[in-house]
Amino acid sequence: MTDIAIKVENLSKMYRIGVEESHPQTAAQTTRSLVTSPFSYLRRMMRPPTEEETLWALNDVSFEIKRGEVVGIIGRNGAGKSTLLKILSRITEPTSGRAEIRGRVGSLLEVGTGFHPELTGRENIYLSGALLGMRREEIDRQFDEIVDFSGIERFIDTPIKRYSSGMNVRLGFALAAHLHPDILLIDEVLAVGDAEFQKKCLGKMGEVAKAGRTILFVSHNMAAIMSLCQNAILIDEGRNKLIGSSKSVVGSYLSDIANDTSAYLGDRADRSGNQTLKLMRIDLSSSGGEVIQTGNDLTMSIAYKASPGSDVLLQDVHIAANFRDRLGMKLFHLSNGTSGLNFNDVPSEGAFICHIPSLQLMPGTYSINLFCAVGGDSADKIEEAVFFEVHPGDFFGNGRLPAQREVIFAVPHSWRLKS
Repeated sequence: MTDIAIKVENLSKMYRIGVEESHPQTAAQTTRSLVTSPFSYLRRMMRPPTEEETLWALNDVSFEIKRGEVVGIIGRNGAGKSTLLKILSRITEPTSGRAEIRGRVGSLLEVGTGFHPELTGRENIYLSGALLGMRREEIDRQFDEIVDFSGIERFIDTPIKRYSSGMNVRLGFALAAHLHPDILLIDEVLAVGDAEFQKKCLGKMGEVAKAGRTILFVSHNMAAIMSLCQNAILIDEGRNKLIGSSKSVVGSYLSDIANDTSAYLGDRADRSGNQTLKLMRIDLSSSGGEVIQTGNDLTMSIAYKASPGSDVLLQDVHIAANFRDRLGMKLFHLSNGTSGLNFNDVPSEGAFICHIPSLQLMPGTYSINLFCAVGGDSADKIEEAVFFEVHPGDFFGNGRLPAQREVIFAVPHSWRLKS
């Protein structure tokens, strides 16, 4: 028996965009168009798409993954990572190329994928197990462990359609990890769960990996990728740009994105919150010039937009930014609350501005997580909204900085000798 679990050859996926809006959307409209102007309708449907109407989510991707290997999939938003997992999960068909999957697949992709909304959590557990080819006795043996891990015992007999996104993720991961699939596909949806549950999931993934099962893990958490995965694949604009050890691939990825000081956030799918207020863009700037340097000031502008149709001034708005190092370790937290400023009568569109008079971070790569709440309820949360690079600066006025590998912060201080 071959030791290859996943073999992908010249895999491509093309979407036709910007055309569906001009096509009839219902069966009645389609019939009406065929009757009134059949040649025009058929000509529009059958003509090849123009370049503007074509989006290649994946383009000629090839790789092999051995049985028992844990591989991270990383890349920018929109690079094609989720499309790749959807093809491997048989949710969507490729345009060209092929993917061979050898073994039973368990997957956790978009929140609620694979669940029947009208069925209860209990019924969905048995349905998912049956779809994986498991006998009822096998599912019975795993049932209590699945429910206990998910932490939703009280709601196990409630229809899935009444679950929150967090509850969906909890049950979805518990199912994917405990039904003993040969191959486990995990997308970034773990970002929806709370920190405690994420830690629990990462621990369970480590157990699954040690049991010799194959894991494909899409994540923006570089520390988790380097901790769990032996190897990684960097997807860039639909192509596999780099394949190698997780350390080398993560290093290459971080160096590529470190010079970004702006990021559009409007189309980020890996976010949580009720979206009464949506974070749209983040821009970093410094009066010292184009680069951000140790000791120079840093201004962070976070553009936002209230939910459509909302023209009421928002009250009790809380905005926070967590700065993290290149591996995701939390360094410090900035918020309007801790600075003593309350945001009330906030208009439906604008920007929050935060100014740091002297940045004490040592040279290196950092990221910023953003969080916003309105009236005490979580409105929007985005992990790794932007990566940026801090360059050496004359922090102490003598051209010197501490050894870069030894410290994270440069701290103002003075010395004197007492004899």
